[in-house]
Amino acid sequence: MSLFFFSLFLHAYLGVRLIPALAAWPVAQLLLGLSLLASMVLMPMGLTARRFKSPLLADRVTWTGMLFMGLFSSVFVLSLLREAALLAGWLWLLVRPGTFSWPGLNAGSAAAVALLGLLMTFLGFFNARRTAAVVRVEVPIVGLPTALHGFSIAQISDIHVGPTIKRGYLQAIVNVVNELQVDMVAVTGDLVDGTVADLAPHVAPLAGLSSVHGTYFVTGNHEYYSGAHAWIQELNRLGVRVLMNEHVVLPHGLVLAGVADWSAGHFDSSHRSDPHAALAGSPANAAFRLLLAHQPRSAVEAEKAGFDLQLSGHTHGGQFWPWGLFVRFQQPFTAGLHRLENLWIYTSRGTGYWGPPKRFGAPSEITCLRLVTVS
Repeated sequence: MSLFFFSLFLHAYLGVRLIPALAAWPVAQLLLGLSLLASMVLMPMGLTARRFKSPLLADRVTWTGMLFMGLFSSVFVLSLLREAALLAGWLWLLVRPGTFSWPGLNAGSAAAVALLGLLMTFLGFFNARRTAAVVRVEVPIVGLPTALHGFSIAQISDIHVGPTIKRGYLQAIVNVVNELQVDMVAVTGDLVDGTVADLAPHVAPLAGLSSVHGTYFVTGNHEYYSGAHAWIQELNRLGVRVLMNEHVVLPHGLVLAGVADWSAGHFDSSHRSDPHAALAGSPANAAFRLLLAHQPRSAVEAEKAGFDLQLSGHTHGGQFWPWGLFVRFQQPFTAGLHRLENLWIYTSRGTGYWGPPKRFGAPSEITCLRLVTVS
């Protein structure tokens, strides 16, 4: 119930600040009012729809609730920017009276908030629902053996199969990855938002991933919200190798390791993320050490453990503006290729989305990484 009251409070604020300002456009007032009313009810319902007995109804309510959440988020942020603009305009008129029309600024800015919020949501929906584009990245490695020059990795991450992402969405991703004909595939966590019982048919396309050396997976935080132990068993059944603080040795001296999610120890102490343990017992003369770790903040310990490259996700690149500006307060890297001492780290913006079907300013990606030798 508190969720509904919180939603009521936030939507009431928007209604009070925007609807009266649109008095010159009665139709716009009505549409905005109805939209805020629907959003106020459907947003909290979308977050709690899993309680419904009917899976079909739960999915549909989640869909509508998440769509309104995406719209609300943009309108709310734009409204806060509008408040700042109105304050600046009011102060300016104190200094320079008559410079511009205050009613015009009040009405025009309210209309701009509504229209821009709608446009951002429409474009964000299109970007979220399309199949992610391939992003090609070359990782320069000093002293990389000739045999590993050109070694290719397809990384997919943060797909979030669940109420709004189903089998067809994942199958399209698998088709693109297979066309890349890479040496290995890495799935860096947050694959699902739901149980094996509900989502196993929708995750099944992962069994069709093809590469020279196979598909490897590490858990993300959302696996622990969804029954991580059952998902580990299911993924192994599908032929996807789950690396739990362990490693495998691939040809040409490449050591591939994976750690459980950075927060996994809070859910199961035996899953405590440990890059050092993941590398224990590996060949001392390994030509290259690659770590799969869901969260970028695993990089500090990964660098200490002696890894050359870490592949991560988790951040979604912020998913849609302006949240990418705040990721840096929780993670050391938001997106792309970065250097931490002797470690390269690549952070994917994610291949799906979480919550609102919306990506604006942070497009999804299927990453094709290629190791290259540099002197």
